[in-house]
Amino acid sequence: ILMVDEKGKNMKCLTFFLMLPETVKNRSKKSSKKGNSSSSSSSSKLPPVCYEIITLKTKKKKKMAADIFPRKKPANSNTTAVQQYHQQNLNNNNTIPAPNWQGLYPTIRERNAVMFNNDLMADVHFVVGPPGGTQRLPGHKYVLAVGSSVFHAMFYGELAEDKDEIRIPDVEPAAFLAMLKYIYCDEIDLAADTVLATLYAAKKYIVPHLARACVNFLETSLSAKNACVLLSQSCLFEEPDLTQRCWEVIDAQAELALKSEGFCDIDFQTLESILRRETLNAKEIVVFEAALNWAEVECQRQELTATIDNKRKVLGKALYLIRIPTMALDDFANGAAQSGILTLNETNDIFLWYTAAKKPELQFVSKPRKGLVPQRCHRFQSCAYRSNQWRYRGRCDSIQFAVDKRVFIAGFGLYGSSCGSAEYSAKIELKRQGVILGQNLSKYFSDGSSNTFPVWFEYPVQIEPDTFYTASVILDGNELSYFGQEGMTEVQCGKVTVQFQCSSDSTNGTGVQGGQIPELIFYA
Repeated sequence: ILMVDEKGKNMKCLTFFLMLPETVKNRSKKSSKKGNSSSSSSSSKLPPVCYEIITLKTKKKKKMAADIFPRKKPANSNTTAVQQYHQQNLNNNNTIPAPNWQGLYPTIRERNAVMFNNDLMADVHFVVGPPGGTQRLPGHKYVLAVGSSVFHAMFYGELAEDKDEIRIPDVEPAAFLAMLKYIYCDEIDLAADTVLATLYAAKKYIVPHLARACVNFLETSLSAKNACVLLSQSCLFEEPDLTQRCWEVIDAQAELALKSEGFCDIDFQTLESILRRETLNAKEIVVFEAALNWAEVECQRQELTATIDNKRKVLGKALYLIRIPTMALDDFANGAAQSGILTLNETNDIFLWYTAAKKPELQFVSKPRKGLVPQRCHRFQSCAYRSNQWRYRGRCDSIQFAVDKRVFIAGFGLYGSSCGSAEYSAKIELKRQGVILGQNLSKYFSDGSSNTFPVWFEYPVQIEPDTFYTASVILDGNELSYFGQEGMTEVQCGKVTVQFQCSSDSTNGTGVQGGQIPELIFYA
């Protein structure tokens, strides 16, 4: 039996000879017949008849190539060679600098990444984009099939077609490249102007993790400016979570969303769903003006002259989803009634709806929208007043807060005079890391009680979770006012948890334990 013990490159061999009894006996008989001297000493020197080799290997943890050959960063550059190749490939600069480039990359992931948008060993090409804006991109069937079941069926399925060039007119080249980069390099590279197109490509070729990353990107970048467009796209892509997030923004910041340029880019079905929305937090005159703006752009899309008749034509029955009878009379008389979009009979009937005891039947919805009910987060357990407090001399009362869920701050609840009824002027402000997100200058009347009185921003301000914001107010009015006591650092308000901390902007004594800004008014 030959036993070999391996230790790295140095090998030590241990050899043992085991004579089989029967074999030794037979060998001894053969040697005696030949006249040779047979003795115990001669038989012991016989060579071994058989042996077996056993290799003993020590159990070691398997190491990956990256562990054995760690990458070394270039001395004068922060960019790795792989990143340089990525940039080259994005620019269709697919030159391999050395014939043994494989040796430069210790892992299969890095070697695979070199093939991204590279003609080297490419066995298929894609002509991506609409006519007049196409781009020819190389691909490798094996890599693509591993990354997408659609590509697998395309290249290796039962109905696979052996084509060297495949045309994809419905996907933008930049979006297709972003998908290829994920498949080849396991990297997600998204941009605001191409994320929707990338989501379409990921959905088309069933790359679910990239699609999820696109949705997360859209959710974090969602605002009133793009909420209507994303609502339309989320319904098309069947992304219910994104749809719900869009509705939250549209409901809370309805007037901003309706006045955005993106509202005019939505399809008719999305327009109808917005006009039907019961929780839309907007004045009806704003809804009416937004619908007319959409109709004008829709006329251009249909290559129609933007006349009153054509606007009404493209709006169709959606016009009656606008709750014109619920407008303030001034808004109707100075706006909708003079727009020309209504017929004379409709205008007369709506005027009668406002003034007559016996109201006519209308095709328009006459029930006001419910809107959103604001929630109030009160941070003090009690309030008080003293003969020498609270005084205002143009100083700022400020507090910082953070929430655990996305909300929309609509305004603040403020204390009033402790010496009877009085009028106050309040400049309210909301900041994040020194950047002003919302501000307003308004007046409010206090009745002398210890109640709080709401002061609103022009538009609700979107507040992201787990980030501290600064709420500030500068009050001008009666010198004496109520102030809060026994302040709480954390308040549970419905499903939202609000945390408070002192602000360095506060120069008039307000802090966590006491002072002003007793309430945050928000939509959730």
